[in-house]
Amino acid sequence: MKRIIILFFVLFGFYSCGNHLGNEEFEKINWKARQANLNTLDSLETGRSYLSVYSQIYSYSQHKTYNLTAMVSLRNTSINDSIYLYKVDYYDTHGTLLKSYINKPVYLAPMETLDIVINEADIEGGTGSNFIFDWKIPKNSPEPIFEGVMTSTAGQQGLSFITQAKQIR
Repeated sequence: MKRIIILFFVLFGFYSCGNHLGNEEFEKINWKARQANLNTLDSLETGRSYLSVYSQIYSYSQHKTYNLTAMVSLRNTSINDSIYLYKVDYYDTHGTLLKSYINKPVYLAPMETLDIVINEADIEGGTGSNFIFDWKIPKNSPEPIFEGVMTSTAGQQGLSFITQAKQIR
């Protein structure tokens, strides 16, 4: 009887350690704390970048999809200057806006990186989701880098790949 009780507690412990993320969104960036002063941004150069990300990819055929976790990396490549983001918008495969991450300009400090994570259980973006970033940088400052890292693991198999943003304006 003692062994059965111990076995029960061990199995319950393993069950309680399982992944219970579901469709919850984990937002680790406090965008409000990063808001920038609009008066100081008049002399900056503007740009817009497009980044493709994948919540799902096709497997075997167009009728079977495989879910992925997508990490969007926003990188300030300047050693000296902050950069400013005016828009961080997430769209689904059909071009429908799913989420606007900011509504006021925010900054990234020199050499700082921020990450947005789209959970594997969040498949709303589909196979062709994407981000649009509007940004401003000081004159002669390097452009920011935006990358997507898609990953998934099942059993002993793993899948990962990256995408890089393209400047579109």
